[in-house]
Amino acid sequence: QVDLVESGGGFVQPGGSLRLSCAASGSGTIFSIYVMGWYRQAPGKQRELVATITGAGITNYVDSVKGRFTISRDNAKNSVYLQMNSLKPEDTAVYYCTADRMSWGQGTQVIVSS
Repeated sequence: QVDLVESGGGFVQPGGSLRLSCAASGSGTIFSIYVMGWYRQAPGKQRELVATITGAGITNYVDSVKGRFTISRDNAKNSVYLQMNSLKPEDTAVYYCTADRMSWGQGTQVIVSS
């Protein structure tokens, strides 16, 4: 079990960028063993996968964000990031950080609107 805290959400116009951060903590946490991920949930919709990254840095993205979003991690800082570029209104959602889909953060709101 790890504690996850997201930050970096906010309001941005279409075409803009945001960088989400997620800091992990917990007794005995060996951050590098976790597959870290970002999920999002828009109003009235199910939570969906956005991107994942293994401890070795292998990444996976949902098709709708490929080429626009980049997931990365810094194992020394127990942190994972989501760089979001060319944002679209349909990216509006609460974004959640997860470790092995077992631990979840509280979420950070992203609103893309003109």
